[in-house]
Amino acid sequence: MTISKNQNGSTLTVALEGRLDTTTAPELEQELKESMDSATELILDFSKLDYISSAGLRVLLSAHKAMAGKGGMKVTHVNEIVGEVFEVTGFADILTIE
Repeated sequence: MTISKNQNGSTLTVALEGRLDTTTAPELEQELKESMDSATELILDFSKLDYISSAGLRVLLSAHKAMAGKGGMKVTHVNEIVGEVFEVTGFADILTIE
């Protein structure tokens, strides 16, 4: 998985490419921990994310909780496969998806 970060003021945009699974989730978790402190808004760009596993969902839930008191988090450009995972797991009701 490739992680690209862009900080614009207090908005942090993180774009993911590839698979967010058991192998790659710890890498994303570490990147977010290092970068979220200075951000009040987190945007996750999933336009090139092919797959997400339960390990990836756990990282998203943790980031969502961390950003809830700061300004929020949203997920953008979700494909059909990832969107279906969000629907089945109930994450579509928890996350802000655009």
